Amino acid sequence: MGAPATHQGGDAVNQKRVGIIGVGEIGRAIVVGLCEGAGEPPAVFLSPRGARTVAELSERYEGVQVCADNQAVVDRSELVIIAVRPHDRSEALAGLRVDGDTIVVNVMTGVGNDDLRQLLATDVPLVRAIPLPAIRERASVTVTCPSHPVVDALFDHLGGSLPVEDEAAFTVFSALTGTLTTHYRYLATLTSWAVGHGVPSDVADRYVRGLFQGVGRALSDESRSLHQLAGDHETPKGNNERIRTTWFTAANSEALGRALDDLVADLDSIPGRHH
Repeated sequence: MGAPATHQGGDAVNQKRVGIIGVGEIGRAIVVGLCEGAGEPPAVFLSPRGARTVAELSERYEGVQVCADNQAVVDRSELVIIAVRPHDRSEALAGLRVDGDTIVVNVMTGVGNDDLRQLLATDVPLVRAIPLPAIRERASVTVTCPSHPVVDALFDHLGGSLPVEDEAAFTVFSALTGTLTTHYRYLATLTSWAVGHGVPSDVADRYVRGLFQGVGRALSDESRSLHQLAGDHETPKGNNERIRTTWFTAANSEALGRALDDLVADLDSIPGRHH
């Protein structure tokens, strides 16, 4: 696996018409990121399912329209993002006609492009992507596979694109994405521990959020490796070193690696290499 090149955010969206089929959390985040970013936003066409969400978005943003059905989304769009729940894909996409110059972005977890191409019976370009909720603030890098200039430009505008060419690399990034809620639960555990020692819940919550928001700012300094950042925040026999060496031990680290290895193996075992 070669090291992928990271593209940073741009100021404009090349596509004038973007469609989204499946407006859940990620679909909503993409709409907000597109409509509140710099430059002229594209026209955005939404599928009708999730009536409350799509109605709210169409009322908030002038360029957002709710279509009568999924075919209307495809017919009006140059680039279509498919973000339905994986188990709903057959019902949502069956009979959908996608042809011409349309580009399809597949953000369905665990659904490979071979599966999607067979379902849509199309030969248009299909690109997988892993957008995260922070895309709404244009503050999240999105992995794409394979690289496509139009799709990469879209995600450059939304915080940056990280194109990879092989499915093995894409699977690794898919597995890394699975650690996100573990991080949130770790922070919630710290808050609960403080509450157990008599700190009011709202005070503990505010402090933990502020503490790790500072960590987030430090992460933007790409001149230092993650190992260097960890070292720079420790002093010999200090508090940080003590917690790291007594709780996050080598065995703990190995267990995390095994959990990720198991997840990659499960993703690889899905028929058709659906990641």
